[in-house]
Amino acid sequence: MTRRSGDRAGIGLRLAALAVILFLYFPLAIIILYAFNTQSALFTFPPPGLTTRWFEVAFSNPSLWAALRLSVTVASVATLIALVIGSLLAAAVYRTKFFGREAISFVVLLPIALPGIVTGIALRSSFAIAGVPFSTWTLAVAHATFCIVIVYNNVVARFRRMSPNLPEASADLGATGWQTFRHVVLPNLATALLAGAILAFALSFDEIVVTTFTAGNQETMPIWIFERLFRPQQRPVTNVAAIVVIVVTFVPVLIAQLLTREEQSHIAGPAVGP
Repeated sequence: MTRRSGDRAGIGLRLAALAVILFLYFPLAIIILYAFNTQSALFTFPPPGLTTRWFEVAFSNPSLWAALRLSVTVASVATLIALVIGSLLAAAVYRTKFFGREAISFVVLLPIALPGIVTGIALRSSFAIAGVPFSTWTLAVAHATFCIVIVYNNVVARFRRMSPNLPEASADLGATGWQTFRHVVLPNLATALLAGAILAFALSFDEIVVTTFTAGNQETMPIWIFERLFRPQQRPVTNVAAIVVIVVTFVPVLIAQLLTREEQSHIAGPAVGP
């Protein structure tokens, strides 16, 4: 009876997992399918036919490539800013004790908890008051406000798993602060920094709410898709662009996941039998 109950529970859990996966990925499959639709304005299931013509149309559009370059540039700059500020904040909060440390942690995490529209309005107002024209730099700074949280969380988590005796042992052996950082601290933080950077890049690349308020007349890839989404003749082209966004964001997230899993396996170590 116990085995049968366990089998039924296992089947139920597998079915539930399958339902969740279908719920999450079925819409993405629809986007991919209709990027090959032969009819530009027709949206019926199943598609009347399949073609790769829309990929040629999309990839020959210079505005799509301009939007893609802008998104990659903004995401790269925002990630670099987040790496520097997020890692320094994590080191300061974890390695030192001072009054207001918990408040700083809360303030650092707040931007990602706030609705994007609130952050966007606040940043747009700040840039307007300061007289800063909208540009690639305003976009990068705006994206960095929430990318910092990703890097900060990854680095703080790694600091908590790293033995505090390692820097002390390095200092006891005569290493300078720079040598300790280079040969002890940085190797332990490397995968956390890389995973945080990859996730921050992916988050910045497909962000649209904050971007809408701080982009001015510029078009990032998500804005480019949104502007053409409600034009019936452009639906297959926007689906192709969406596939590009899926690939660009899926690959970094997958790499970050693999890095995190590998690091957890390394920390756990091999199982030792009795």
